[in-house]
Amino acid sequence: MLSSVVSSKSSPAAANAAAASFAALTAKLDYLSAADIENVRLAYRFADEAHLGQLRNSGEPYITHPIAVARQCAEWKLDSQALMAALLHDSIEDCGVTKADLIEHFGAPVAELVDGLTKLEKLEFNTREENQAESFRKMLLAMARDVRVILVKLADRTHNMRTLGDAPRIKWTRISRETLDIYAPIAHRLGLNTTYRELQDLSFQYLHPWRYTILNKALLRARGRRRDVIKRVQSEVESTFVNAHIPVHIHGREKTLYSLYHKMDEKHLSFAQVTDLYGFRIIVQDLTACYTAMGVLHQLYKPLPGKFKDYIAIPKINGYQSLHTTLVGPFGTIIEFQLRTEAMHVVAESGVAAHWLYKATDPDSDASQRLGAQWLQSLLEIQQETRDATEFWDHIKVDLFPEAVYVLTPKSRIMAMPRGATLVDFAYAIHSDVGHRTVAAKVNGEQVPLRSELHNGDMVEIVTAAGSSPNPGWLAFVRTGKARSKIRQYLKTMALKESQDLGEKMLAQALRAEGIDREYLSEDDEAHHEKWEKILRFTGNRSRADLLTDIGLGKRIASMIAKRIVTLLAETGEKPNALLMSRERYTPHESVSQGALVLDGSEGTSVQFAPCCRPIPGDGIVGYLGQGEGLFVHTDDCAVAKRLQQRDSERFIAVDWADEPVRPFETNLLVTVSNGKGVLARVAAALASAEADITHVDMENEAAQDATDLRFGVAVRDRIHLASVLRSVKRTPSVLRVQRAKSAG
Repeated sequence: MLSSVVSSKSSPAAANAAAASFAALTAKLDYLSAADIENVRLAYRFADEAHLGQLRNSGEPYITHPIAVARQCAEWKLDSQALMAALLHDSIEDCGVTKADLIEHFGAPVAELVDGLTKLEKLEFNTREENQAESFRKMLLAMARDVRVILVKLADRTHNMRTLGDAPRIKWTRISRETLDIYAPIAHRLGLNTTYRELQDLSFQYLHPWRYTILNKALLRARGRRRDVIKRVQSEVESTFVNAHIPVHIHGREKTLYSLYHKMDEKHLSFAQVTDLYGFRIIVQDLTACYTAMGVLHQLYKPLPGKFKDYIAIPKINGYQSLHTTLVGPFGTIIEFQLRTEAMHVVAESGVAAHWLYKATDPDSDASQRLGAQWLQSLLEIQQETRDATEFWDHIKVDLFPEAVYVLTPKSRIMAMPRGATLVDFAYAIHSDVGHRTVAAKVNGEQVPLRSELHNGDMVEIVTAAGSSPNPGWLAFVRTGKARSKIRQYLKTMALKESQDLGEKMLAQALRAEGIDREYLSEDDEAHHEKWEKILRFTGNRSRADLLTDIGLGKRIASMIAKRIVTLLAETGEKPNALLMSRERYTPHESVSQGALVLDGSEGTSVQFAPCCRPIPGDGIVGYLGQGEGLFVHTDDCAVAKRLQQRDSERFIAVDWADEPVRPFETNLLVTVSNGKGVLARVAAALASAEADITHVDMENEAAQDATDLRFGVAVRDRIHLASVLRSVKRTPSVLRVQRAKSAG
């Protein structure tokens, strides 16, 4: 009696001890050498000691979790370093072990893997989202350098999801949503389809427990009703292939609960309306047998039109290859068949992990090594241009979903692009320089807008021009993370360069106003190098380029920097040039104490012509340095500029037009017309005959009256050209009045 009591009490402890022992893992390690197994054993002992006394929510010793993660990695035949990292993956985060400790005991490669898996909870972040984004960035970049990081992480998340029922219910939604939105798509992107399907189903189970239960019961009932049909199909298919002398392996395949729920939700179907619940996977010996087997199946059952997909000739982005065909079986049952070779099957189920699984049988094959390589490399490229973790995560989220379209280059190269990708995305996928220089594109020989979406089978040709650059408007429609990050980086770099050039012009003018020649702007001159170091210490900038950029952005006032330079020169006995000062310092602008900055329209985004008054050459103008926004140019009679002058007069600088501006400038016209047929066309023709480009047209929304106001945005060369345009429009029949329109301010 006593012994039975002891036995019953000790059985849970015995079970825990068995799960926590190295023996739970040993059976999976037969593919490793004795030396590798010993290294894994040492990692187990280290982890067991580090986690001593820690328990999981289920009450089991904590070490059972690292062992379960290592078992999954062993299923993928990962190497000993990955298995060691799996056993140690929580040691830095939860046990006070340092990266240096791991390097000392197990070497740098294992320590790097563990570090890549460690969240950043020890750092301070403003929000949980920022913390999460930075942790994912760290993990994904480690993964881009070594794909084993994400394989161990996915094994870790899979075991956590399998045991989520032991965690407090308050955590279910957050962890399941994170798994569904992030980890399942990563698994799919890397071709780990078995893991992908399991993570989806587990997430669905904890996100919507009631729906999961109801749907599961419905599926079990349907399986019972159709068991005889499925058995008959399997029997008929097997005998057909025997008669055709084609050796095959046939496996039944059922739609997962999540994919079933997703289809019902997306297409607003009831359970009874979902027809493709069941399918068969047919494994054949070689590539030719795939197509032969499909022909045999089409002779047995009728195929559904439009339901055939050849992923062998054109693989999915993650390397998946199979033939898919949907047939009408006995009693009208709809059944999908997937046909593939054994090698394709390994890749289809295990994706990038197939490299390790397949290495033993085909060491010369590097096909699986290339799986996901382009995407992983793109992570590193995006990281180089994106320092903000949240922005980085936004860039790559769009690349996680593997729905794709396949398009052709003019040389008939097939390229896979995410569904919804545009012609600009395609240009950047070819090369960053092609994207930057894109000016137009042709699809199937016809020119189309750059924002057009790509479709399967499109033949795409990109037209480039040497002097072109990305348009900020592209950010509104590009789909891929690579295109978005490349465009943002280019625009950011150009904006800083333009601001630096503007800052140099402004400081040169301010120095001349103080009687100092612009030669003091040179940092290369040894005589001025020391003075620049003092100036940078005064302003707190890291470099001369940073200071000039700050001046161009309005973060520093050029006149103040010029006065500081004058003070430094005075300390060495150098005096301002009185003649230069008298010529440059005093201008017609009373509130301005520096020479005029000359504008010709080539300044780029660092100089903006205010939309409230839209100045054009010939107008009297003033410049306002917005804080961190660059230079805004207003007409000197602009109401907005006058209010700003009363409030921030020290931020105004003198500006003037160059003798020959390099581009036209936009202004607004208000045209009052008598209503009648064709009046808009006549006004537009008058503007065109006066060589004014129409940039915008706006009409009153009110019901038609005798007279209507038309508002035009037009690009003109200068005030003389504008006067010619106004005369041309005024002579047009039905025009009652035309004038230049300015904002009321």
